Amino acid sequence: MYFQITGKVLKVNPAYVVIDNNGIGYQIIVANPFKYHLNDIVTVYTYHYVREDIFNLYGFMTEEAKELFIRLISVNGVGPKTALSIMATDNIGEVITAIETGDVKLLTKFPGIGNKTAQQIILDLKGKLVIEEDYNLTNNLRDAEEALLALGYKKADVKRVLKNMDQTLKVEEIIKQALKNILK
Repeated sequence: MYFQITGKVLKVNPAYVVIDNNGIGYQIIVANPFKYHLNDIVTVYTYHYVREDIFNLYGFMTEEAKELFIRLISVNGVGPKTALSIMATDNIGEVITAIETGDVKLLTKFPGIGNKTAQQIILDLKGKLVIEEDYNLTNNLRDAEEALLALGYKKADVKRVLKNMDQTLKVEEIIKQALKNILK
């Protein structure tokens, strides 16, 4: 419903912040409210959580954090409070890596996560979370990426082989080399 809210921080509470946007104060539950400072202008990426008698607005500093939260609450046994405790970490890349590598020990360090829940998170999300690499795609690389994804290859594999590819090649040549590297 609400993708993001930009406004001035009116209040910082241990569980939430209030963001003023055009005279409307939005109470947004966040993992680390004390990262927000009074009177700062901020953009908060939001997720509107609705269940029977619960209508909460959860907020995140990045779109990636928001997407991870949405994935986490889709796991059986993980609710918003538990997912928010995971999101309180400063390094969501570490959480994604833990899920991808099956690191139960790291996941059980978060409040509300036991062995069974950590294993369920890994089972449900492994292979579905991709850390976005910071590399720029030329038009040819972008076209090759779209073609490889359309052929059914995993996004992580495609990104891995394209990040070191010669950007001056033609699309057809990029696809041929990428297919050789993916199939190795």
